[in-house]
Amino acid sequence: MEQAFRALLIAGLPAVPSDRINWGEHPQFGGRPYITLHLISVNQGHHMQGPEVLEQSRVQVDCYAPTFGEARGMAAAVKTALDFHRGGGFLGILFDGMRQTRESGDNAGEAIYRASLDFLTHWRTSDG
Repeated sequence: MEQAFRALLIAGLPAVPSDRINWGEHPQFGGRPYITLHLISVNQGHHMQGPEVLEQSRVQVDCYAPTFGEARGMAAAVKTALDFHRGGGFLGILFDGMRQTRESGDNAGEAIYRASLDFLTHWRTSDG
């Protein structure tokens, strides 16, 4: 799911270089703006024959930029690229909320702004 989710963002955000969209963390000198992805939760149901093939996850997408406006604009582009997406293993990706914050800054002491979006994903883990 993680690889397919990142690929959707890369395809949907041509203005953001692919090396600036990463799971977990952004390289220290990787440039701005950038996006980090976090898998917050994963749920998989069970039935009498074993695990269900449908996995439900919450993914947090953090958009970092030098200004609130840029972070918010990138977040809007992320929402457009992902919300209501179906296909490629995804039975649905649904937007579930957003918040904005100002971070303390990077090593150079410059402020950085973050727009965080949550998405609920429904992913088919295998053909079943």
